[in-house]
Amino acid sequence: MICYGATVLDLAEDLVDTYAEVFSAPPWNEDEETIQRFHYRLRSDAERRPGFRAALAQSRTGIDGFALARLTPRTLPDTPTYAKVVSQLGAARVEELLVGALELDELAVRRPARPQGLGRTLLAELAADAPSGRAWVPMSRHAKAAVASYRRLGWREVEPLPGAGNGVVVFLSPGHPAVV
Repeated sequence: MICYGATVLDLAEDLVDTYAEVFSAPPWNEDEETIQRFHYRLRSDAERRPGFRAALAQSRTGIDGFALARLTPRTLPDTPTYAKVVSQLGAARVEELLVGALELDELAVRRPARPQGLGRTLLAELAADAPSGRAWVPMSRHAKAAVASYRRLGWREVEPLPGAGNGVVVFLSPGHPAVV
C-alpha cells in the first residue's frame, strides 16, 4: 500500500515504533534522540516535501516494514550527503539522473518479515510509482550489507567522475531510463 503526503501521519506512531525496533538494533544502534529526529523528519517531510510517499506492509501485529521516498528538488538541500552526491557526479549528471526522480529516503523491515522478501517488495512498489521509472537512493559506502543488497536487487551504481569517489554510493533503480 502506498500513502501520499500527510496521509501517512495517521500511522506515524506505528512507523516510529518500526523504525525504533529496526534501527536501535545492531549494526545501527540508534539512540532515543535519533529516533525522535526520525519522528520529526517524518512529520516535516510528509507535510512539506513534494512527492512524499510511503510504501507500507501491515499485518495483524502492526507495520512490518516501510519505505519512504520523495521527489528530488532542482535545488538540493544543503546537507553533507547531497554535497557528496554533487561532488561525485557533477551538477549536469545530478540534473539529468536525479532531479525530479523519486529518492528513496528510508527502508525499515522488522526482522521476522525479512526472510519473506519484504524489503524487495517495498522497494519494487516505490520504484514502480516513480515518475518515468526514475528512482534512486544515496547511501554510505560503508553500509556494506545494504550496498550488496541493492546490487543483488538490480539497482545500479552510478560511476563517480574520475577521482571524485567519496563515502557515498548513488544507486539507480532497475527501471531508471539510464539503467535500461
